[in-house]
Amino acid sequence: MRGAEFAELKAFVAIVDRASFARAADHLGLSRSALSQTIRQLESRLGVRLLNRTTRSVSPTEPGRRLHERLAPMLRDMDEAVAQAVGTSARAAGTLRINTLSMAARRVLAPRLGRFAKANPDVVLDIVIDDALSDIAGEGFDAGIRVGGRLQKDMVAVRLTPDIELLAVASPGYLERHGEPKTPADLDRHACINWRFPGSGKIAGWPFAKKGKTVEVFGEGKVISNHQDIIVPAALQGLGILYAYNDDDIAEALRDGRLKRVLADWSPTVPGLYLYYSSRRYMLPALRAFIDCLLDRDLGNEDPATSSSSG
Repeated sequence: MRGAEFAELKAFVAIVDRASFARAADHLGLSRSALSQTIRQLESRLGVRLLNRTTRSVSPTEPGRRLHERLAPMLRDMDEAVAQAVGTSARAAGTLRINTLSMAARRVLAPRLGRFAKANPDVVLDIVIDDALSDIAGEGFDAGIRVGGRLQKDMVAVRLTPDIELLAVASPGYLERHGEPKTPADLDRHACINWRFPGSGKIAGWPFAKKGKTVEVFGEGKVISNHQDIIVPAALQGLGILYAYNDDDIAEALRDGRLKRVLADWSPTVPGLYLYYSSRRYMLPALRAFIDCLLDRDLGNEDPATSSSSG
């Protein structure tokens, strides 16, 4: 295979992995026009259209899907072979693709971006915020960050945070108008601000537990969203009761009295945030450095995490 042919195939895989010409061009260090020309040359050489393009999206055709299905694992294997040949003592460099929950991006990643960049100047962080449960290996990510209970199989999991509280909260004004629920069954008489899972589109149930008794509630209300930037303001504006992870916005609102907690004796904790990566892939030096930064090992702190394979 000639160098130009290899570059065309690599460009094609990058576009499908990222579902975007713009993101693929950034990843490859090309202009969008140069990348478009590369794909036109590939399609002309093969005599088949590989990508469906619109002004807003790009997706593989059926021949393109079959080609990507075979090519993507081969290119990843080549990248891993090169990384392994270089060895674990190599300097961290290259692009590190991370798929993360929005909560984890705010709580764990954002505060450490500057420190990681300063310590690893040759690493480009390509961070995709995605509250769906993505296939990180299949979609070309080096690692993902999720709550522990939602890890994929065949992954190595590294705990990043302690377990996380689930909180039922509402504004004082809402509770004055409608009263406070004393048990999960009381939620039938309340407006519930619901979370819709990205990807599947399902509405999340509210799991409660007390003295060995567990119950899952599916309440109704006037607001449903798949993003924290909507559901927290909805609770603050008195539109109902919210059941969510205890993040910084909720904690601050509880401290200053804009939200009040209810059903505290029924609300359990859930597994904390974990970084996970494929057990079948060689760990790149950049990923090792990234994990060290998230765990504050690069500050010389005692390692608070344990690693385990999820099953």
